[in-house]
Amino acid sequence: MNHPVSGIAAGLALALGSAALAHASVDTSPKPGGVYRLKPGIYVARDIGCDAPTNAAIRLYDGKGIGTAHTSACRATVRKRRASTYTVDQSCIDAGSGPGPRFVQRQQVVVRDALTFTQVIGKSRTTYRYCPVDQLPPGLRNVL
Repeated sequence: MNHPVSGIAAGLALALGSAALAHASVDTSPKPGGVYRLKPGIYVARDIGCDAPTNAAIRLYDGKGIGTAHTSACRATVRKRRASTYTVDQSCIDAGSGPGPRFVQRQQVVVRDALTFTQVIGKSRTTYRYCPVDQLPPGLRNVL
């Protein structure tokens, strides 16, 4: 004898299982780590969409430092750490690619979790969130 509840439960399980398969994506990007224990990749300012961020809203975390669209080879040297707040001297090349002068900037980085941080430079304070690769525009998908 077929019980109507077991048939509904089986149908619901099948539908939910199919939906999960249709929306699943495999994350092959690096795991959180490096100087800040953040997930390496592209971060954008909290209120900006991942699909079309402006250069000013983009930060790149590679495990060694946090770069911008106009800097490269950034390396953070931790001067002080209190819980999840890092005071660092960050050295970067002042060019998005190619040669340029290196400069050092003092900043604070507050890590909320492996996917969110706040960068404080002088009086400027901006919170950034990680963008999964499949949500980025094509030109940013192979940055790391």
